[in-house]
Amino acid sequence: MATGRFLRVVAGAAVLALTGCATTTREPANLNPHKRELRAYVARGDYEREIAKVAAQARAWIEARATQGGTRLTVIFDLDETLLFNWPHMSAMDFGYVPREWDRWVEEAKAPAIEAVRDVYRAARRRGIDVVFITGRRENARAGTERNLRAIDCADYAALMFKPMDQQGTTAAFKTAVRQKLAGEGRTLIANIGDQESDLVGGY
Repeated sequence: MATGRFLRVVAGAAVLALTGCATTTREPANLNPHKRELRAYVARGDYEREIAKVAAQARAWIEARATQGGTRLTVIFDLDETLLFNWPHMSAMDFGYVPREWDRWVEEAKAPAIEAVRDVYRAARRRGIDVVFITGRRENARAGTERNLRAIDCADYAALMFKPMDQQGTTAAFKTAVRQKLAGEGRTLIANIGDQESDLVGGY
């Protein structure tokens, strides 16, 4: 659909040019340079280093906050590109999203851990702080996700919350509602760790 619209715009511009109208069109950016840039960003280790910087801050905060005590201290983690590294799949798919292939990847449960974030998870558990995973994955991904968490030795958690199959709202709204519910149950949410705004906005 987008390609067809682009072709219609180009065709329209050609007609205007032939009739003498002074108009120009801007060629869309080629995706290949951006893909090369992304691959180089990961290959150089920049991606991992930048995550490690933020993870170190999160770990220091959690360790300091743990000494203050509180009721049912809890840390929230997102999964994809926060704890689970889906780069092998994304790179193999040339950054395209094919639902069937993504479902297969989830079912295979082979996503490695992002080590710096796993260290944060482990630091929280060593101090007796509960971990709750809130993911935008749908409920039908539970079995594969649970296997993946066991495979990376991150299966010691208080809850694993999936987006319901019939959820129509945004992921941000879903995650905010879950955090609100957790707080209402008496948990003290001391940190919320994610890679996108939808993981972090909305309070609680």
